[in-house]
Amino acid sequence: MTALAAVKLLVHLYTSRHYGYFVDELYYLACGDHLAWGYVDQPPLIALVAKASRVILGDSLGAIRFLPALAGAGLVLLTGFMARALGGKRFAQGFAALTILAAPAFLSVDNFLSMNAFEPLFWMGCTYVLIRIIQTGNEKLWLWFGLLAGIGLENKHSMLIFGFALVAGLLLTPQRKFMRSPWFWAAGLLAFLIFLPNLVWNIQHHFPFLELQANIRRNGRNVDLPPLSLLAQEIEAMLPLSLPVWALGLWYFLFSSAGRPLRALGYAFVITSAIIMALDPRVYYLFPVFAMLMAAGAVSWETWLEKPRLKWLQFAYPALIVLMAAVIAPIAVPLLPVPEFIRYTEATHLQQPRIENSRLGPLPQIFADQFGWEEMTQVVARAYNSLPPEVRAKTAIFGQNYGQAGAIDFFGPKYGLPKAISGHQSYFLWGPRGYTGESMIVMDDRQERLEQLFASVTKVGHVEHPYSMPYEHFDVFYCRGLRQPLSQLWPGVKNWD
Repeated sequence: MTALAAVKLLVHLYTSRHYGYFVDELYYLACGDHLAWGYVDQPPLIALVAKASRVILGDSLGAIRFLPALAGAGLVLLTGFMARALGGKRFAQGFAALTILAAPAFLSVDNFLSMNAFEPLFWMGCTYVLIRIIQTGNEKLWLWFGLLAGIGLENKHSMLIFGFALVAGLLLTPQRKFMRSPWFWAAGLLAFLIFLPNLVWNIQHHFPFLELQANIRRNGRNVDLPPLSLLAQEIEAMLPLSLPVWALGLWYFLFSSAGRPLRALGYAFVITSAIIMALDPRVYYLFPVFAMLMAAGAVSWETWLEKPRLKWLQFAYPALIVLMAAVIAPIAVPLLPVPEFIRYTEATHLQQPRIENSRLGPLPQIFADQFGWEEMTQVVARAYNSLPPEVRAKTAIFGQNYGQAGAIDFFGPKYGLPKAISGHQSYFLWGPRGYTGESMIVMDDRQERLEQLFASVTKVGHVEHPYSMPYEHFDVFYCRGLRQPLSQLWPGVKNWD
């Protein structure tokens, strides 16, 4: 189990240095320079993690991706611990840990900085604590549940979904008796108090996250995933050969006599899945809940494989999982240089699941969004540094999305660039930084539209990288004489999408 966690960590330490910074990472690093109790599209924890990573470890790719890799290794260990808590011996613990190590889903999300790398630790941490409460009757453990749930809420609001599902699962079983404990309510209070600063921030800002989600549903940005399509993608994401493991884990919680005391966890999976399917789901929304099913399934497999005639499967089936994982791993993490990756996908016909409806180039979106950012910054820098010094001091750099603005903020200092401005997500809240609009470099817009806003518009560059997303191929314009003060125009640049 520990060896498998070490393998997981080593895989990410190796692959995380390849390709480049992911678009969301650039945004989180920018959020880390604007620490607050909330952001338009996430709670505050990821910004704090980004800031701490830069201060303690530096801002190289390997440095900012070390904590997500460590979280991934932690989930491998935690899954093994859950299997042990369910009565699993050495095989069950190792088998459960292996299923998490082998899952393309976790190989992918643990390979770069995002809330999704930490989310399973909070969901499954609460699950492990609940298992121990039910098994031992130690109700003081509810405080650990509340602590993990509260921090989980500061990581990602979807903790509310799983927390609700766990409580609903308890209500549907005799284990509801634990909810009469004062420690249960103390845990709820603790979680609420930890979450409270972000809740207050959202109230003060009129719940921008809800507005953002409504906009995303309205514009159809996400790939539509009906329930059966979502289930098919989850099977692929968890590795098809692991389906018999987690499916048996669900059966263990819902129907087996051994799993009867923990039936609330089976109901929690069903309720969580139903809620997510009713929303506008992306395939990774359900990833955090699978580890508990893998743990329970591994325990059931261990019992089944104790029959003498089936013992050979204790070696054969894990070996098959390792083999399939090795075949699929280059699709999930950047093990191969881009030309070899393209040839590999053409030969194997394997592809990452599509998350958004945007047109793709030669790479899937998760990989494509790791290319072109510094090259884009260089194009902007050439235009900016060609201006007289007295003009540069007044010149704003405007990006249409947080990736463009975040790239300027991250790569820009070594090219002499100021911080960017943008109307996208939390950049809108950070405002125009005192710029008036008299001199601006604008990325990714149409000249005819800009000519309606400015007295003078000149194309000064073009951004295009062969591996980046096609929508990140655009012209760069130098604009002078905004027809109205930027501070007055600012409400109109808001883009929560």
